[in-house]
Amino acid sequence: MTAVFPSLSTRALDAVEEMDRPDADLLRLERTYAQFWLINAVVSGWRRNYVRYLRPLFRQDGGGTLLDVGSGGGDVPRCIARWSRRDGLAVEITAIDPDPRAHAFASSRPPIPGLTFRRAFSGDLVAEGRSYDAVISNHMLHHLAPKELRGLLADSELLGRKLCLHSDIQRSRWAYALFSVGTLPFFPGSFIRADGLTSIRRSYTASELAAVTPPGWQGRQQKPWQNLLLYRPPVPARTPTGQFDAG
Repeated sequence: MTAVFPSLSTRALDAVEEMDRPDADLLRLERTYAQFWLINAVVSGWRRNYVRYLRPLFRQDGGGTLLDVGSGGGDVPRCIARWSRRDGLAVEITAIDPDPRAHAFASSRPPIPGLTFRRAFSGDLVAEGRSYDAVISNHMLHHLAPKELRGLLADSELLGRKLCLHSDIQRSRWAYALFSVGTLPFFPGSFIRADGLTSIRRSYTASELAAVTPPGWQGRQQKPWQNLLLYRPPVPARTPTGQFDAG
């Protein structure tokens, strides 16, 4: 029983996902990227996030720009690109990942208008002076060391003009148990099941994430077992002369 249900009282910071290893089997890794769309469709909630947060934002101007940080195999930005085009919105999406294997896989898929993949860190884009209407990430926060998490959120504040939205897994025994059982007969030849369980062990509870989140960010819990970090840059107040006062 211990092997099936490890202790989830604290984050398993020493646990390493197989796909993050530099010597990971390339065939299994590519199968993992190819199968991410199904896992994300079931558990990540990006259709809900698009409808609630992104679509209203882009409808203000009929479109806009979006940055997806740590895009992996690219299924989430591909979905957002398709949804936005279906809604008649001209959204330009940049999806970045520093891993050359992820970038190669995402770039090899059929192109979608308005979607560009880059091999880069968020800090590279900050150094280039770039900015976007919205900045997002999916299931990435638990991969980061504390210093890297602080860096990502700081970069996001600089890159996101209107909205930052980082969604991640929430650690719980129910999430672990159901993912373990639900994926057991599926995803042969990939890292989906083993790495998914490791991801849950590495992920934050809502209170843990709140404790390491800087001021200005809002933490929200979503079903099933998702943490959502949301940041909207403060709007400068107008002075009596009509000028903006940045404080």
